[in-house]
Amino acid sequence: MDNYDVAIIGSGPGGYVCAIRCAQLGLKTAIIEKYNTLGGTCLNVGCIPSKAMLDSSHQYHDALHKFADHGINIGTPTVDFKKMVERKQGVVDQMTKGVDFLMKKNKITVYVGMGSFVDANTISIDGEKKETISAKNIVIATGSKPSSIPGVEIDKKRVITSTEALSLTEIPKHLIVIGGGVIGMELGNVYHRLGSEVSIVEYAPSIIASMDASLGKEMGRVMKKQGMNLHLSHKVTSVVSNGKTVTVTAEGKKGEIKLEADYCLVAVGRSAYTAGLQAHNAGVKLDERGRVETNDHLQTSVPHIYAIGDVVKGAMLAHKAEEEGVMVAEILAGQKPHINYNLIPGVVYTWPEVSGVGQTEEQLKEAGIKYKVGQFPFRANGRAVAGMDLDGFVKILADETTDEVLGAHMIGPRVADMIAEIALAMEFRASAEDIARICHAHPTTSEVTKEAALAATANRAIHS
Repeated sequence: MDNYDVAIIGSGPGGYVCAIRCAQLGLKTAIIEKYNTLGGTCLNVGCIPSKAMLDSSHQYHDALHKFADHGINIGTPTVDFKKMVERKQGVVDQMTKGVDFLMKKNKITVYVGMGSFVDANTISIDGEKKETISAKNIVIATGSKPSSIPGVEIDKKRVITSTEALSLTEIPKHLIVIGGGVIGMELGNVYHRLGSEVSIVEYAPSIIASMDASLGKEMGRVMKKQGMNLHLSHKVTSVVSNGKTVTVTAEGKKGEIKLEADYCLVAVGRSAYTAGLQAHNAGVKLDERGRVETNDHLQTSVPHIYAIGDVVKGAMLAHKAEEEGVMVAEILAGQKPHINYNLIPGVVYTWPEVSGVGQTEEQLKEAGIKYKVGQFPFRANGRAVAGMDLDGFVKILADETTDEVLGAHMIGPRVADMIAEIALAMEFRASAEDIARICHAHPTTSEVTKEAALAATANRAIHS
């Protein structure tokens, strides 16, 4: 039986990054993945393929709606959907092969098969052949799977999850999306740009309800303007597949609605994946939601077994999993790393993009913290006007007394990248005035951040 310093179950962003950092720190490392390709949900059927499809559909949307205004005449563009999906798969293949290369480069042993606990130090791997390994330390990084709602049967043909939505063979005529969160809005955005009628059915009174309320309000306005159907505050009561169509029934304040479409995407979130792990054999405790219980150092109920990423509490974000993977590796090497979970950004890759970090206005009000707001619109920014991206704003929340930045929330062009400036500033406990006094290149969309910071500092915005 091969023995390792560290064995990691799962090769998503948390798992493979943890493995690389362990190897960098001199630990003999193994990683176990049940599928034939590394990278987990993110690289194979999540973050990367969805961004590839978002980018392709964005290019088509711009060609259809913006090129003529830019003086570019190409006639009426058409979509080769098969080629678009093939390009997406090419991106996925390139990224997963990159992870393969990194495993070889860092001399990490890769096992392909279902990993499960025999005991607290022994893992059985059920692949093409059955193998058993032992490890001094073990990291659970098994990720998550799509959730559903009671009474809804996902047949993966007409009633689908995000996995199937990324590999359809046709553009839906009408796509019903149950859930107005990140996954639902991103994939709804993809197909709406490609010509599908898209209807979002959301239980909450706002889309992207986990983010600052102002973002959901603005995004809802923009999506309605673009032609998307939003049915907010509606509870889905039934989903019936009729072979080639799907009927969704939902109950709202004004009564019942019935929607018929050729596809229904169930995008109501994800749940921790521990099926087949046999965690009880190692004495590892799970909570009432099936997540692995951990302490502040990501240790489970068994001290030498750790858990990271979607399988533990907290936001289900690839970058959060990566940070946790690095943290565990460095703890095992005797270092003392930390993660500030308040400073992990959230992003929605629609267009306009949406991002946020720190506390929302709603959270500050609930906590009774006195704060001030600086907000600035993209329509007053030269770069945004030049690019015809006028929707959205940047909002900065700062402590009323100290001026320390407590949160920032953005909707607009390229805000997925812009949010990093705020995360960095908040890591060093910067004030709104600190950000306002930093010279931002002109013309860039980042100037909207500077103007919002100025607005939070005695209402000093220059271009408002």
